[in-house]
Amino acid sequence: MSEVKNFDACITGGGLAGLALSIQLAKLGYSVALFEKEQYPFHKVCGEYISLESWNFIEELGFPLSGSQLPMIKKLIVTAPNGNELKQELPLGGFGISRYKLDAGLKDIAIANKVAVFENCKVNDIHFADDEFKLSTSNGDFTCRVCCGSFGKRSNLDVKWKRRFVNSRPNKLNNYIGVKYHVNINFPVDTIALHNFENGYCGISAIEENKYCLCYLSNAENLKANNNSIEEMEKHVLQKNPHLQNIFANSRKLYEAPVTISQISFNKKTQVENHVLLIGDAAGMITPLCGNGMSMALHGSKIAAELIDDFFQQKIDRIALENNYSNEWKDNFAKRLRTGRWIQSMFGKTWVTNFFVSIMKKVPAVNRQLIKQTHGDPF
Repeated sequence: MSEVKNFDACITGGGLAGLALSIQLAKLGYSVALFEKEQYPFHKVCGEYISLESWNFIEELGFPLSGSQLPMIKKLIVTAPNGNELKQELPLGGFGISRYKLDAGLKDIAIANKVAVFENCKVNDIHFADDEFKLSTSNGDFTCRVCCGSFGKRSNLDVKWKRRFVNSRPNKLNNYIGVKYHVNINFPVDTIALHNFENGYCGISAIEENKYCLCYLSNAENLKANNNSIEEMEKHVLQKNPHLQNIFANSRKLYEAPVTISQISFNKKTQVENHVLLIGDAAGMITPLCGNGMSMALHGSKIAAELIDDFFQQKIDRIALENNYSNEWKDNFAKRLRTGRWIQSMFGKTWVTNFFVSIMKKVPAVNRQLIKQTHGDPF
């Protein structure tokens, strides 16, 4: 019989939120296990633009952003399917960095802080009983006092737990596929562009080493209507927007096939399931049009780390830990999510998007206010 390994905290999923949380807890002196089903470094479907609200926090974790020569992004372009263009200065701004680089760097920092990182390790089940968690993984069994889920947009555990968003019928918020490339292209380094097409939108922005992230979300019906061919969908749907036609014609893809993900949902999610604290996309997703999901994931990890520390120091009990985390998460992010869903409702149908962009071009003050409502202050 294999030995059961015990830790203070176990974190399922090694994305931004999970890695950041593991580093914070390890620096506080707790034993931490982090489980990631892939092996670093690897690509993820992600826009790879991070609001500057996260800059100081990432550096405090130990990642040297200041010395990484990253592109600073200060301008936003939004286009309608008909090519109509809205330009806006970003009040706070952000920077570009690939998840391939950032996640791998944070993994190294986690290991340096004595986090036990288990790569190529899938968590099959989490069971809570007698004030303890028991995890069944492909690397054996583990126990811990606090368990957190940072397993992204959709996982086997979401399905196993029958979370409400998993069982929702297809609608405007939950039936998306994501596709990402890294490309070389002649495009302003200080600008992020969001180009809309029928039932979807595509973002492009600079990352490290003169590369660009080209990432889009499309309603799954677009793919189905094009013989489930990404290439056909890009040609017949995305490239109806003249800006996207130009991008696909004049960019060079840097790896053979795109990174893809399906069944993406922006429906409301709970922040605690079966006593597991959920962080990052597992707790709730802001629409990518708002460009702030990574900062939310990082900030959420800080909220969780501070409350978990209080729990371990017996300042609060488990009920307070769960309630306080859920409440603080909602206080910080619920308004952003509502604003994001409203903004998304203005995009999708071609005529609605064309009309909305034409109107918003005339009210730059409103644009700035919407951007502020989908971003937070430095934390």
